[in-house]
Amino acid sequence: MNRTAALADTRAREFDFRAADHRAIAALVYDEVGILLPDGKAQLVYGRIAPRVRACGLETFADYVTLIGRDTVERARAIDALTTNHTSFFRENHHFEDFVERIWPPLADRLAKGGRVRLWSAACSSGEEPYSWLMAMFGADRSGAQRLLKADLRMLATDVSPSVLATARAGQYSKETMRTVPASLRTAWTRGEGDDLVVDPMLRDAIAFRPLNLLGDWPIKGRFDTIFCRNVMIYFDEPTKERLLARLADRLEAGGMLYIGHSERLIGAVQHKFQSIGRTAYQKVAA
Repeated sequence: MNRTAALADTRAREFDFRAADHRAIAALVYDEVGILLPDGKAQLVYGRIAPRVRACGLETFADYVTLIGRDTVERARAIDALTTNHTSFFRENHHFEDFVERIWPPLADRLAKGGRVRLWSAACSSGEEPYSWLMAMFGADRSGAQRLLKADLRMLATDVSPSVLATARAGQYSKETMRTVPASLRTAWTRGEGDDLVVDPMLRDAIAFRPLNLLGDWPIKGRFDTIFCRNVMIYFDEPTKERLLARLADRLEAGGMLYIGHSERLIGAVQHKFQSIGRTAYQKVAA
């Protein structure tokens, strides 16, 4: 059975789901957030969108495609459902280690002298990355962290998905989810609540969690000292990656750091704006 025929085969499905439906949804998602959903992702699309078809009281995916073409609220729900949010605490830990060893000491010194520091966790998902970042920066020294957080230190954490941002803001995770957090940091920065662990309000309040489509308008005027944008470009085609990388470079201070995912690379003209420093860690060179 070829791909088109497989898409049209609805015998085992609750709702009629045809190749044209998949193409329409894939085109909408690409236009909105740049994510590629080729034919091989048809079952994923069906599995994630079928609950929305059911919730809207519709009988076919074609009806749902028509609905999201005119209903911006439901279209946002569809995008949210189709966004992949795979993450974990201290994922690709070499980036946090590199930041703490090389980048953080001069930034902390700057703060102590009355300067400003700006950090951005782009595509932060459910919050594990920015919380890991702050824990790595502060270690188990709560009093030192409190002093630094009173200085001009700001961390922005953004994602296109409202549902994962809600989880990030709550800062409540299962003990299994937090097993990759070093024990000393779990002790310093979390408290138990039933079967879960909750991130200390000192860290939660230090992060501004905001909705942001990386391919849309950015209401960001300043520049950052470091940006983490990891494991999101793997869902984009080459032109989309180039545009995003160029925009990220523009939002970095000279000498600022960009950390990307382990399977991602700089491409296009933006390569000339960075120097490779370690594994998928890049420092912006002065103009």
